[in-house]
Amino acid sequence: MSTYSTRSKTPALARSAGEKAAPASHSLSFPISVAKNASGALAGLAWTGFGLSCLLWQDLGDWSRTHEVAIASFVFAGSILTATLFGRFGGGLQSRAPWLLAFGLFLTIWEIATAKFAWLPLPFFPPPQAIVEVYTDDWPKLLASTVASVKLQLVGYALGAAIGFLTGVLIGWSRAVGYWVHPALRFIGPLPATAWLPFALFTFPSSWSASTFLIALATGFPVTVLTWSGVASVSNAYYDVARTLGAKPSFLVLKVAIPAALPHVFVGLFMGLGSSFAVLVVAEMMGVKAGLGWYLQWAQGWAAYANMYAALIVMSLLCSGAITLLFRTRDRLLVWQKGVVKW
Repeated sequence: MSTYSTRSKTPALARSAGEKAAPASHSLSFPISVAKNASGALAGLAWTGFGLSCLLWQDLGDWSRTHEVAIASFVFAGSILTATLFGRFGGGLQSRAPWLLAFGLFLTIWEIATAKFAWLPLPFFPPPQAIVEVYTDDWPKLLASTVASVKLQLVGYALGAAIGFLTGVLIGWSRAVGYWVHPALRFIGPLPATAWLPFALFTFPSSWSASTFLIALATGFPVTVLTWSGVASVSNAYYDVARTLGAKPSFLVLKVAIPAALPHVFVGLFMGLGSSFAVLVVAEMMGVKAGLGWYLQWAQGWAAYANMYAALIVMSLLCSGAITLLFRTRDRLLVWQKGVVKW
């Protein structure tokens, strides 16, 4: 008597299904891999084109870093092409390949339109090698200005963030404090921090301390408002559970209200960071005798627009680095809320 067994056919069916699915998945992954390699190759060619644009035509001005910029562009292009051809184009670099392509094309057009054919008027639009020349020749003054700005920014931002955080917690927790502080906050907060510049220069003994006050003021308002909002929006159920377990008011503030309000606090810190950088430039232009804002004013006075653009790039990198540091700090402190915080 013959018996029918389903077990004997199950592996065969699984193998046949796998064999049918494998070509489909391979056919889907092949165009994706080709597209990734194509983006890396195009990025390498774009940077090669930038290097060639530096060497094929004669410069219309006197810039001493043209050949060095071309060599650096060829080295960078070779690195991208090598990583693409040998499959070492990592995930981080792969995701940035379109940006590398766009940036290489932008530099090529910029080089041709300024240094080679002067389609954009000089000195208002210097070529890329002019900005590189600032970093190589004027780096002592630019570095000293950067260090001065970082010191001023750190002190003012730290003071503003600390005072804003404490004020926001007090307003969100205590109705009595909110009754007195809230009207003053509504009166002072919406005013631009730079509007207080004459008052700060008259009140504080030095321009550095006045600039610190303005940066702290620009940082403190958004931190205060959003900390206050975060503490006030904590669910009463959390407090009820903690009180049932015998928690004291200090425990409710430190272990319940503040941790629950941290997402709002970081939003305020991000907003305050942008405002503080804007105030930093204005404050250094008006009174401080050092810093990137002072460097910008000095460059404009001498029509050294390459120096001005170089300082703007440094400021952009500083702000971007500070935002990245805040994001990483937020991710470490709010790791217990992973999947809840989406920004």
